[in-house]
Amino acid sequence: MAKILIIDDDFTTQLLLERTLNMKGYDIILASDGEEGLIKAKAIRPALIICDWIMPRKDGLEVCSQIKSIPELSTTFFILLTSLDSVDDRIKGLDAGADDFLCKPIEMNELTARVRAGLRLHQLSRDLQNQKQLLETELAEAAEYVSTILPEPLQHPSLNIDACFIPSRQLGGDSFDYFWLDDRHLVFYLLDVSGHGLRASLPSLAVVNLLRSRGLSNVNYHRPDTVLSGLNKAFQMSDRNDKYFTIWYGVYDRQNRSLTYSSAGHPPAILFTSTNRSLERRLKTPGVPVGMFPDIKYVSNSCQIDCNSSLYVFSDGLYEVEQQPNSPWGLDRLINLLKKYQQTPERDLQRLLQYIRTWHPNFQFEDDLSILQIDFL
Repeated sequence: MAKILIIDDDFTTQLLLERTLNMKGYDIILASDGEEGLIKAKAIRPALIICDWIMPRKDGLEVCSQIKSIPELSTTFFILLTSLDSVDDRIKGLDAGADDFLCKPIEMNELTARVRAGLRLHQLSRDLQNQKQLLETELAEAAEYVSTILPEPLQHPSLNIDACFIPSRQLGGDSFDYFWLDDRHLVFYLLDVSGHGLRASLPSLAVVNLLRSRGLSNVNYHRPDTVLSGLNKAFQMSDRNDKYFTIWYGVYDRQNRSLTYSSAGHPPAILFTSTNRSLERRLKTPGVPVGMFPDIKYVSNSCQIDCNSSLYVFSDGLYEVEQQPNSPWGLDRLINLLKKYQQTPERDLQRLLQYIRTWHPNFQFEDDLSILQIDFL
């Protein structure tokens, strides 16, 4: 049975409304002023409130405004009862949060019709709120699962890898991984699926699981160009799937200290060597994002890695931040920031993010953010 709270300082109006609505099967609670009405509303959480506008100890506008500010009462339908019928008065009521109005003298058929409509809207709001909470719970569980899929920081006699992932929502389209192909070769890659949320997260996880299980057929995982070609065949866009992704994929040979890499529409990886920590090398190969065109050829490139060098692989979300006017931000400025970060004696990625926050105190990431820091020993 729906609970309806009537707040009115006039006993006759209280009695009239209570009798009419009781006959319709509603559970009626009465309050004689605004203060009492607020106390009872918090206690019983009614589905609908009918409140007089002009009352002692808080008028209807004050009651309405306070009711609407209480999260537990956010779906309660609020009807203002008033003899004021000017447009300005109705605007004041709507601004305070009123959902509907009843004018005095009250017409009983109109009263019951507005109550029925208000209760329908209340139930719809409750259903939407419950579905939203259920969806948020499921997304949180999915985000927790994603965090278990991503690898932990890696420490090895030949190199160390640290990683950071911040989704723009509870789920994002960025993923990364690193694993040993054998006792000599280490794979590390980072990909960025177009879009955000669950629709971007699912194909991102599918790529990670496919690469981790080495499930691509006729692919040499030591050759990055063949891996990207295999992914491009497996994840082509279609009428039902409009997702594509960028990726940077590298294979490090720890014996020869050589890095072979290939990229598909992804930002360049940034390499700093021990001989000149202020001079960067941008590692990138030609290639459009995976999934756009079926017959794209990808190429690999390679370079030697000196001792005490550092490589940064990241998604474009790291430098695509909400900008302040006249405060340009982009890849070049990020690289300048990495140069300064590279000079710090104790580097960690949280400190790097703090540097970005220092440059942009009110910044917000508009996209998912992922970054790998590989320190070669």
